[in-house]
Amino acid sequence: MDIIHRNGIWMAETLQQGTKSYENFWLVLSHLGDPKAAFLLVFPFTYFISKRVGIAVVWVAAISEWLNVVFKWMLFGERPFWWIGENELITKVHQFPSTCETGPGSPSGHAMITAAVWWVVITAVSKFIYAKTNSVVLTSVPYLLYAALLVVVGLSRIYILAHFPHQVFAGAFTGVILGVVLGKTIPEGRPLLFFFKMSFGLLISAVLINLALQEIGINLSWSIALAKKWCSRPEWIRLDTAPFSSITRDCGALLGLGLAQSWRPAGFSMPLAPRALSLAFSSMGLYHVHRLPLPVKPQLLFYSLFFVKFVIVPPLVMVLVPGAVHFFTNKRKRD
Repeated sequence: MDIIHRNGIWMAETLQQGTKSYENFWLVLSHLGDPKAAFLLVFPFTYFISKRVGIAVVWVAAISEWLNVVFKWMLFGERPFWWIGENELITKVHQFPSTCETGPGSPSGHAMITAAVWWVVITAVSKFIYAKTNSVVLTSVPYLLYAALLVVVGLSRIYILAHFPHQVFAGAFTGVILGVVLGKTIPEGRPLLFFFKMSFGLLISAVLINLALQEIGINLSWSIALAKKWCSRPEWIRLDTAPFSSITRDCGALLGLGLAQSWRPAGFSMPLAPRALSLAFSSMGLYHVHRLPLPVKPQLLFYSLFFVKFVIVPPLVMVLVPGAVHFFTNKRKRD
């Protein structure tokens, strides 16, 4: 593995040295691939175009990220930014605020969730294009863009020293498989009890897996210790990058999806202008929800509030904002 890791560091160094003027480009791509972006950006955008695709985005993102955390616990992947320090490697690479994630590195969560979520979106776009044009060539264009997205998001993660190339490839490959499989099991119209069971079932399962691994002598906090030791700046270590933050985010989003569908099973039928208005207000609402500061101590309180924060996301997008827009636009028509 040392050879693979050294080659990965060489690739990161080559990227950083060769594309210095594109640093902001790589940082934006890294944020675009963040699993949070699936819930806060991709979900509202897709939902107001196609309700089914929007629901699929939350479903696929939540299950994929949960699996990613479990894989990371079991695969013990190193991250470049701490591997360099542990091996006293002399390089010209440097870290960024988004470098210092605290979970293990394999497989890449950004690559895995991006691949899974965007597979569902691209597949829907391709089907729409084929239905309108009956052209195989035009239908293939979204898949080419999808492949390009996976490549640049993967390179961005290598660039900032968050992952090695083989971890990015493993994440993307697994994500495509999950996108294909989970895209066929979209829980549209399922009762609230189903989502309640899924949410708390996954949460309890994660806790039990964690306890079982610790019981057999596996120290799951090893990556957190290394991240704190080798991160360039202490403030770059954030609790929301810890594995259990991902778990609570996914379980919260699933429960929120169930609540939204139970409150308004058919959603709101609106023409283009009100939908665009709903998207704008939803995006602003999600921005402020995301920016809400949470106390980091005690950690149980943080994880509980983090869970609640993402429970809010689907109802805000699917019920609260479009409901308000629907009410006021209809009232204006009546007046």
